[in-house]
Amino acid sequence: MKGVIKPVSNVKPFTKIFYNNDWHDSINGKKFSTYNPATEGKICDVEEGDEADINEAVESAKMAFNLPSSWRLLDASKRSLIMLKMADILEENTSLLASLESIDSGKPFKDSVNDVVLAIGVLRYYAGWCDKITGQTIPVDGFYFTYTKREPIGVVGAIVTWCYPIIMFIYKMAPAVAMGCTIIIKPAEETSLTSLYLAFFAKEAGFPPGVISVVPGRGDVAGKALAHHMSVEMITFTGSCKVGKLIQQASGLSNLKRVKLELGGKSPTIVFGDVDVDFAVQKAQEACFFNMGQCCSAGSRTFVHESIYAEFISKSRERATKLTELLGDPFDNTKQYGPQISEKQLDSVLDFIEIGMQDAAILEAGGHRVDCKGFFLQPTVFSGVTDTMKIASQEIMGPIQQILKFKTVEEVIDRANSNECGMAVGIMTNDINRILYLSSALRSGSIWINCYQAIKQQTPFGGYKQSGLGREFGEESVYSYTELKTITIATQEKLP
Repeated sequence: MKGVIKPVSNVKPFTKIFYNNDWHDSINGKKFSTYNPATEGKICDVEEGDEADINEAVESAKMAFNLPSSWRLLDASKRSLIMLKMADILEENTSLLASLESIDSGKPFKDSVNDVVLAIGVLRYYAGWCDKITGQTIPVDGFYFTYTKREPIGVVGAIVTWCYPIIMFIYKMAPAVAMGCTIIIKPAEETSLTSLYLAFFAKEAGFPPGVISVVPGRGDVAGKALAHHMSVEMITFTGSCKVGKLIQQASGLSNLKRVKLELGGKSPTIVFGDVDVDFAVQKAQEACFFNMGQCCSAGSRTFVHESIYAEFISKSRERATKLTELLGDPFDNTKQYGPQISEKQLDSVLDFIEIGMQDAAILEAGGHRVDCKGFFLQPTVFSGVTDTMKIASQEIMGPIQQILKFKTVEEVIDRANSNECGMAVGIMTNDINRILYLSSALRSGSIWINCYQAIKQQTPFGGYKQSGLGREFGEESVYSYTELKTITIATQEKLP
């Protein structure tokens, strides 16, 4: 990335449904409005797709997959070049995409820029995988020659949530198309605008008609239609556990389509007494408050060893109080945090704060809506939290840190593992033996030592238990978009 990235003003968004490399009005004629959560102002109206629009997009995707000159039969090296071209286009338009993302989601502009940079890296990473998927030759018993090959799974449906629209679009699209699949993306109603722009850039990069489609609409209408469609061979979904279970049910009720789920979390950050307390307070709050707490892997449960518990609370209170000054306009470089995504989400988080106080947790900092336009909420810290409290057991998707005290390693392992989710764990300690022991004992998809949210395109990401099925990123994601075929050829039984 060259030069200073500055916001672009007056970005004109795309608002129509995209399939077959063309823009379409919704068949039902409906639209929905999207709003800027930092100002509460209306941005524009977007075409609202439903089952009929999903059907059209699926037909386009099927044709692109099945034609004799189809995407899956295109030379892998040519697929790679098209993906690399799209990455170059995104790099050239980083300011535009980041600006639109900040307008649509309220995300600070510098964070939106980082999201675009990660998306570019993901595209280039998976472009490199196009011609590197190989099979095996297997020495089977008898007079046979047996080998395997991996083939694209078919038409993929992707349903994404609102917390990282650009990244989620790319980390689902890139491995799918790299393997030769075609894909239909249903973005969240709250944040459809950058997905539609990415579709435009995909066409500009040279993706053939039908390979990439975007159908904005309601989750319980367009998303449901995609999940139940008999010609969709796979659904990849990021969102809540509740909806993930419905998608798995839809697979069983339709064509047993493959399902990949990245779902909720209630991730712990475990702080031991041998670390620098100031460093630990900073890292623990970054783990919890990043992206305004709207992150499935947010480290919202902070377990602190009893030897530093009182000091940790005091410094957490002081730091969180100062962070309120960093809330504000996403395009103000002096600000670090934006708003909640919507008034509905803000109200949900405020309800959790009220429940926490009713359950006798101690409100150390924050807890209130900021008195200004936009859905801004103060970074909030609770101490005196116990495992049975609702704020400590349920995903909040907001900037609420819960600080819990622990005494022994075995105790904190049991308590950290007790939640029904297992997305991530942060561990802060300088004891290598403790690190190795905890890394094996904790049931979670990601273990981060003295860091948090260290998500890279090369490393698998996903959760244990109800945090999902399968993995995003890395080599693991590539294979999830393929089927494994075994070919066996009978050979001559005896040599002449």
